[in-house]
Amino acid sequence: MTIKQCHTEDTAAVAIFYDQAVKYLCEHINYPKWTYKEYPSEDTVKEMIANQCQFACMERNTVIGAFILNDDPQGRYEKAAWSMQIPEGEYLVCHTLATAPSRQRSGIGRQIVEFCIDYAKNHGYKAIRLDVVPGNTPAKRLYEACGFTYIGDVDLERGLDEIPVFSMYEWNIQKISY
Repeated sequence: MTIKQCHTEDTAAVAIFYDQAVKYLCEHINYPKWTYKEYPSEDTVKEMIANQCQFACMERNTVIGAFILNDDPQGRYEKAAWSMQIPEGEYLVCHTLATAPSRQRSGIGRQIVEFCIDYAKNHGYKAIRLDVVPGNTPAKRLYEACGFTYIGDVDLERGLDEIPVFSMYEWNIQKISY
């Protein structure tokens, strides 16, 4: 299994992956409240690839996980009671993390989160912050198991009637002095 930054030639595979994941969620429990063919969608993937922030987890040329990693919180993150005041642009945000339905609970999510932590450390970021739909129990369990701290629920003013607040999480990178 490898994790890679996606490029234009990966658009179709990642878009199909997200379509399959969202379709599965809609037929079962749609924890993140994603909408089939709307979000995440092929347009989302194209935009994130163009912005160099779409990543995919690959196994034998098959997408088994995908996520967005950038420094754009897409909402009013400053409203959260973070443990450290860090200006926007100095922390990473993980968005739209999904694993293949057939591979859930196999450790892919944990490997993606560990990749995000290493990426943040290696690129000079001070923290990783993210938001989760409050009822998304699997995502909350994953982030908490990986050492993220729950900060509280916040209205990010995204204008989503079906998601008035988001559960906020942070993982601060500790600077070690010798």
